[in-house]
Amino acid sequence: MAENIARVFAAAIAADPTRPLLTWYDDATGERTELSGATLANWVAKTANLLVDEVAVGPGDVAGVLLPPHWQTAAVLLGCWSAGLTVADTPGDVDVLFTAATRVAEADAWSAGERYVLALDPFALPMRQVPPGFADYVSEVRAHGDHFSPYAPGGPGEAALLGRATARATELGIASGDRVLIDTGRYPDPVDWLLAPLTATATTVLCANLDPSTLPTRTTTERVTRPLP
Repeated sequence: MAENIARVFAAAIAADPTRPLLTWYDDATGERTELSGATLANWVAKTANLLVDEVAVGPGDVAGVLLPPHWQTAAVLLGCWSAGLTVADTPGDVDVLFTAATRVAEADAWSAGERYVLALDPFALPMRQVPPGFADYVSEVRAHGDHFSPYAPGGPGEAALLGRATARATELGIASGDRVLIDTGRYPDPVDWLLAPLTATATTVLCANLDPSTLPTRTTTERVTRPLP
């Protein structure tokens, strides 16, 4: 079993970087965003470069992440892991914090000096008004390089995290080559919605505010092979 999340991600896109890897829907807003493996890898590299070059963090440092399941969250998480950071989701001492705009009020419980806010705009547009004390993730990340060489063997705890993800892929019946439809309301843990499909070399259709009436059409249109129960 791989001990490095960056290697698992690379293996998941190696066969065909142009195929859709993660497709995002929000049935409450009508949003749809599709990312190929190459496109997501570009966002991941930019995020890792932001962390290393601008925040000056690396292996042994900790990132706080207050983000819901989302394609931009995937970029943040994978970027953090590529840079060797440990990801925390409970308040405490961290070196950098990423938060959704809707959760800015929670940031006071974290110690981070460097703080980035995400509007989670469907077109990844910059924020018009950035909260004081924060930098706009989308505006900042775009300035960074498109390539990053991940740190090996990965941050502390990655092997255990991947072990959990591999076990969850088996429990959820996710197999190599599957196109998995995931309801974010039922599976908010990134081990389920992000890492389990990657460890199985599956692709994902991630749905927020899932409208059950859309399932038959979406399953056909997106060529879903495995809707999670």
